[in-house]
Amino acid sequence: MSQMPEYRAFNAIGQGLLRMKRRGARSMSAPGALTPVDAADGEGAQKEWGLVALIVQKYGGSSVADVEAMKRVARRVVETHDAGHQVVVVVSAMGDTTDDLLDTAAQITSKAPEREMDILLSAGERISMALLSMAVNELGVDAQAYTGAQAGIRTNSNYGRAQIIGMVPERIARTIREGQVAIVAGFQGISEGEDVTTLGRGGSDTTAVALAAALGADVCEIYTDVDGLFSADPRIVPKAHRLRTITQEETLELAAHGAKILHLRAVEFARRYGVPLHVRSSFSEKNGTWISDHPANPELKGLVPSAALLDPKEQHMEQPIVSGIAHDRSQDKITVTNLPNSPGVAARVFSICAEVGANIDMIVQNVPVSDPTRANITFTLPEGDAKATLDALEAAQDEIGFEELRYNPNIGKLSLIGTGMRTNPGVSARLFSALSAAGINIDLISTSEIRISVVTKLDDLDRAVQAVHSAFGLDSSETEAVVYGGTGR
Repeated sequence: MSQMPEYRAFNAIGQGLLRMKRRGARSMSAPGALTPVDAADGEGAQKEWGLVALIVQKYGGSSVADVEAMKRVARRVVETHDAGHQVVVVVSAMGDTTDDLLDTAAQITSKAPEREMDILLSAGERISMALLSMAVNELGVDAQAYTGAQAGIRTNSNYGRAQIIGMVPERIARTIREGQVAIVAGFQGISEGEDVTTLGRGGSDTTAVALAAALGADVCEIYTDVDGLFSADPRIVPKAHRLRTITQEETLELAAHGAKILHLRAVEFARRYGVPLHVRSSFSEKNGTWISDHPANPELKGLVPSAALLDPKEQHMEQPIVSGIAHDRSQDKITVTNLPNSPGVAARVFSICAEVGANIDMIVQNVPVSDPTRANITFTLPEGDAKATLDALEAAQDEIGFEELRYNPNIGKLSLIGTGMRTNPGVSARLFSALSAAGINIDLISTSEIRISVVTKLDDLDRAVQAVHSAFGLDSSETEAVVYGGTGR
């Protein structure tokens, strides 16, 4: 896995990052930096935990979709605070607010300046943070709302998809030191030029994990409208079972290949900085899915799922072969036919793709037996990148020397993921047998150490997921997957 630029920048902050410590811990801060948060020993402290935990909670749009949902979240935040813990909350925009803002902008102009769009789109999260702060205060707990800029989230100036280059959460630290709840607008930061920026899709998840890393939080809770991560999308496979625990490596693969509960960049942050994640529902009191490569601190018993306290290496004699199945409907396929089969040609093809910002996923090259001097290259990419890529390749046809471009937007990708695949032969055979029995043809195949991905016709994707889920014994005996808010986010 390649390092993201924001990782290097984030890591370079070094001692400038505020490290929040448990009661009795010594400060590791640089001279002049803020001291660790001291736990309240007075009324309201939860003595039986053995520590005062610092918890970052993130609530998605479905969790704060309306007034009643906002009040429900406020009650959960207050309960956590009243249990004696220090709480930082990150919120997304309410429901469809972001989509509504995009629609409004489109009615005004088809070429909105990126800087102004970021200012506009950041408004949804600011509304959520202010309303939630009001709701928490109404319940008798002091809360302070902060924009991304006020929270110290520093980014580059790449509007619409800014990357975090530093974290200076001083105001957040002071707020929770004073016994208040800090509520932060997700999805946004401030550039070196003091402009508002947005972090792109999944930006609120990234905000939460980055704050958890910078503050040294004991856990980052990601609240959504399902009860955790499931072995497949419960809207497609009603018998999908909830994963009690999963490694960060497996979660990365799931997020990278279509699972929508967590976004890739947030998971990468969590893995890089050792932030344990607990994905759960804001609509129920059920424990969710614990995501970490290490067991939780035993002193967190009662705060985290019981499965989190067990060493992943000791939970089972052997890890399950497959942890879950991800699917992706957002990919398109392009085939460049009859290329010269010579060094540098493929490099030129993908250089052109890179120049237009296309994010290439699967790649297959084949050489016809009848003419080894020619080759075909097929690749997949996000549907939003397809037009620019096709136009750029077509413009370079004479230079590259290919015959034609074939474009297929009607594809779906299924990914089988599990660390147990490393040591279990026959996984591929079982996968292909299941697809064959369901009458589903395969267009492309891509593999890694813990993943097998296949491309099928888009119309066959749901059936493929269901067939493979059953073939690997992942069906639950009970229907436990509930999507409370209807979106899975």
